Amino acid sequence: MPKMKTHSGLKKRLKKTGSGKLKRSHGYVSHLAANKTHKQKKHLAKSSTVHPSDYKRIKSRI
Repeated sequence: MPKMKTHSGLKKRLKKTGSGKLKRSHGYVSHLAANKTHKQKKHLAKSSTVHPSDYKRIKSRI
């Protein structure tokens, strides 16, 4: 049986950290910025890690 292909869209959105966690960026950033507060935009700009409940589902596609 051949190897499973990685999910091309997902590999562009995630990066592995040194400890093996998955780093992701936030959504809701690309448009309608005038409606968002400065604080909200500042927090959305920072990266975050994938939640443990989603980790198993995502790990199989990378």
